[in-house]
Amino acid sequence: MRPRVRKALLSCFLAIVLYAFFSVRLSRKAISVGAVRYSTSNLTVRSKINPDSLNYAVQENHHDRDAQELSRPRTRHVSSVWDSIATLSVLLPAWEVLVIVPPETPLSPSFSEEYRCIFQNNATSTATFSGVLAFTNRTTFKCVMPDSVRRLRPFLQPILIKQSENESPVTKPMPELIRWKFMAYDSFSTEDDIILFVKGVNHRQGLNRYPQEFLCVIGDGTTSFVKTAVTSSIQEVFRCPHPNLMGVISGADSERIKISLEIVTENLVVPSVAYYTPRRSLGIGRPEEPRSIFCACTMVHNVAKFLKEWVVYHSMIGVQKFILYDNDSDDDLQRVVEELNQDGYNVTTLFWIWPKTQEAGFSHCAVYAKDSCTWMLYVDVDEFVFSPSWDHFKKPSNDMLTSLLPRTPQKTPSSSSLLPSSHRWIGQVVLRCNEFGPSNQTSHPAEGVTQGYTCRRKIEQRHKSMVLLDAMDPTLLNVIHHFQLKEGFRSKTMSMEDAVVNHYKYQAWSEFRTKFRRRVSAYVVDWMEAVNPKSKDRTPGLGFEAIEPKGWAQKFCEVRDERLKLLTQKWFGSTGSHRYGRTAW
Repeated sequence: MRPRVRKALLSCFLAIVLYAFFSVRLSRKAISVGAVRYSTSNLTVRSKINPDSLNYAVQENHHDRDAQELSRPRTRHVSSVWDSIATLSVLLPAWEVLVIVPPETPLSPSFSEEYRCIFQNNATSTATFSGVLAFTNRTTFKCVMPDSVRRLRPFLQPILIKQSENESPVTKPMPELIRWKFMAYDSFSTEDDIILFVKGVNHRQGLNRYPQEFLCVIGDGTTSFVKTAVTSSIQEVFRCPHPNLMGVISGADSERIKISLEIVTENLVVPSVAYYTPRRSLGIGRPEEPRSIFCACTMVHNVAKFLKEWVVYHSMIGVQKFILYDNDSDDDLQRVVEELNQDGYNVTTLFWIWPKTQEAGFSHCAVYAKDSCTWMLYVDVDEFVFSPSWDHFKKPSNDMLTSLLPRTPQKTPSSSSLLPSSHRWIGQVVLRCNEFGPSNQTSHPAEGVTQGYTCRRKIEQRHKSMVLLDAMDPTLLNVIHHFQLKEGFRSKTMSMEDAVVNHYKYQAWSEFRTKFRRRVSAYVVDWMEAVNPKSKDRTPGLGFEAIEPKGWAQKFCEVRDERLKLLTQKWFGSTGSHRYGRTAW
């Protein structure tokens, strides 16, 4: 019996030794390839007094030697530490990494040099130029995260280098990637305060945390910072007073002041890529330009083929300036904008790469254009304002839109919620929408959307708005296309006999399926997320995948409506009196 026991004990001992041997070998291999993994237990919230938290909300604990080993710098293959470019990176949807070059790091103005990203396991991908962020003049690139990196945790920020650099090993520590769903991404300074845009704090539409829960933190990202109270917390928009930076930030560092939001009760500073800029007067263009009565603002992605028709039409009925928030277009948008400006139209683009931030973008537009525009039309590029009464006009007039507006007060009325609604100034005109279907089109109609889509749904859907910018509530609260107003102002809804928006929503399938890329609203789920199937934001009969439903070309066709088609033919067609003819778009 004893020999059997001894033999069993010996077998157990040998098994334990072999297990330990292979475990050590495997763990060494896992660390040696550079794919270092962090345990979430080694991550803690940074102290709210730590100035580095302006960029990063977590740091590593070093309670033992293992943690210290994991925190050592990773090896990167660049010829010199100076050859890599100082950057800050954000993980976007679809495994894209946004690489932001700070303003103090100039790049070749021609961008002829090719760049690439080196990730934590030395995998690389091409860095594609995206655009330059407004006001802070920061160049951005996008890299696709390689498959081999997607399996690692945590995700570390890549290094940006020139494609031509020779590779030789050098160590350089890199922080964790910022996630797009939780970060401070932009700021705008008015003469009175700072507007900070932060994603991931007020998560749901209509549910906003109290301003007292937050502080704005402004500093140089090293040792000097100032905090100011938050006065407003609505959606992704937070307001706070300007800081007194005397004795804190030197003049040489005035272009490198960072800003973020501190969540006081959580002892947490939100990761940030936002920069603070000093007070400035608002306005678009040269100071001597008069304030426009009517402007239009929208957020766009790859709308080059539609833009000219939309700009020419609305310009002829009274829109004087167009402000486009470019949400990462990769078509010929800039070329079309340049052509329109050369033809005498006033079109401004702002590079706005942040995903699912339409509400914040419209809020930004409201303050950005406040000193340059009196009224703002918030409609998309597939939406056209139209009044049935215009059918009597042989040609368009630039006072057609203003004829729909109420009398504008000479000065902002004193706020008084005691006034009856009928005695308040009208600060917003609401326009109902007709939604047009594919109208048997199988591709984008070459003659334009107003000519190609002529069949619509019977019941009017949703609405858009024209807003008096001086009447907007300071919170800038909006639900996509209409805004909360100050006390003393009210909204007026136009009858569809007086004015309507033709929304060419359900276009030919080749165009409509591009919407599956992403929804732009912060509070509307993306098309491919299998939630809220009965929401009004969903398309009837369409599932969660970009698969053309049977009979798509004939869908949403309940009323034949050619009013705007015939009107634009009369105004802009070859037989019309307008000088542009059919070449207008």
